[in-house]
Order: sequence, then C-alpha cells, then structure tokens
Amino acid sequence: MDILQAIIIGIIEGFTEFLPISSTGHMIVASEFLGIEQSAVVKAYEVIIQFSAILAVMLLYKEKINLREIELWKKIISAFLPLAVVGFLMKDWIKEIFTVETVAYMFIIGGIVFIIVEQFHKDEKKESQEVDNITWSQALWIGFGQIFSLVPGTSRAGSTIIAGMLSGVSRKASTEFSFLLAIPVMMAVSGYDLLKHYKDFMGADLTAFAVGFVVAFIVAYITIKLFIVFLQRFTFVAFGIYRIIFGIILLMII
Repeated sequence: MDILQAIIIGIIEGFTEFLPISSTGHMIVASEFLGIEQSAVVKAYEVIIQFSAILAVMLLYKEKINLREIELWKKIISAFLPLAVVGFLMKDWIKEIFTVETVAYMFIIGGIVFIIVEQFHKDEKKESQEVDNITWSQALWIGFGQIFSLVPGTSRAGSTIIAGMLSGVSRKASTEFSFLLAIPVMMAVSGYDLLKHYKDFMGADLTAFAVGFVVAFIVAYITIKLFIVFLQRFTFVAFGIYRIIFGIILLMII
C-alpha cells in the first residue's frame, strides 16, 4: 500500500465510519478499484485508521468523557455488552457470511428500512430529545439493535440509529449515542485486531500508515460535525436512497 492508496482509504474510513452507510461496503469497492489485496498489512492499516476515527469522536465529545457523565456511560457500556457477547460467540459464522453479495443485499435492505422508519418517525414527539435523556430501556434496545451490525453491510451506525429512533429517541440523540457507543465498540475491535496483526506492522510502510491516520482523523472529525448539522434540517431518507443505489451497483459489478 502506497501513500496515495493510504490517503484514499483513510478518507473513505473517516467519511463512512459514523454515517449509516456501512464503511465495510465502501472499503470493499475502494480496495477492488485500487487493486489493494486484503493482506495482513492492509488489515493492520485498517486497525490504525479505525483508532484514528475513535480519537475524532473522543475529541468532539470530550465534555461527555468524565465522571460527571457516569450514568450515561453505564448505559453506553450496557448497550455495548450484547454486541460483545454475541459477536464473540458468532465470530466464525460472521466470517463465513462475509461476501460482497451479502454486503450488497444488506445495503439495500438497510436503505428500505430507513425509508420506512422515516415515514412514521415524528422527531418532535420523541420522549428523549437529547443523549442525556436516553433511558435504560432505550439504551438496551439500541444495544440489541447493534447486534444486526454483525451482518456485513448492515452498518453499525445505521443499526444503532434505527434502534434508537424506534425506541423513542430523536434523530440527533440516537446519532450522538451511536457516536459515543462507537468508542467501546471500536476500541474492543481495534484492540483485538491489533493483537492479531501487531507483527504485520514490522516492515510495513509506516509513513503511509501515519499519513492515513492523520487523514482519517481529520475527515472523521469534519464528517461528524457536518452530520449533526445535517440532521437538524433533514431526515435519513437520503441515506436510505443512497444505500439502495449503492447496493444495486455492488450487485451489478460482482
């Protein structure tokens, strides 16, 4: 992987990781287009840029990362546990269903779900308008909803946001809870992958890794800020349409 490829993949990771459009699908298409083989070095690089995306969330929501927000973090950790348990028990099955075709179909299904949910969602009537107002039951619903993200192409952000909206949380609060929930999720995933691939850092192009890290961080930071602004004026319908179109394109090229 050269520096240009690292930059492109870093941009895609930073832009798609926290949007409900599945970074997995976009990484597959980008790697195919760039001729990047899914080697151990590439996997190690993906760990690096995922960690970079986590740092962007932590910086943007630094006021939420303190002991005064302990109740919120209890709910976040509770929402993390279902994914952690099911993901560990079903990790072999997940590897077996990881195909581009699966990703494409889940893109389309997820897009349809977003469009349907938005037809019935009335943001102003939701009981939890802010992330601090999310109840224990809503946090658990979001946690169980996140399990669907184990299916490639579903999108972790998409499944948690939909679960939040269906349980009575506003778009903005669902999205911000999804951002914060990404911290323990991605730290666990990145930490596990780091233990698996740490040897692959030896002999890798560390300059390309460093450049990609910085690019992914900047893009993720900007994307998160713009996404929150977007949600104050628009719905998720556009993302649903995009997912359907992208899924169809994937099916056409495989």
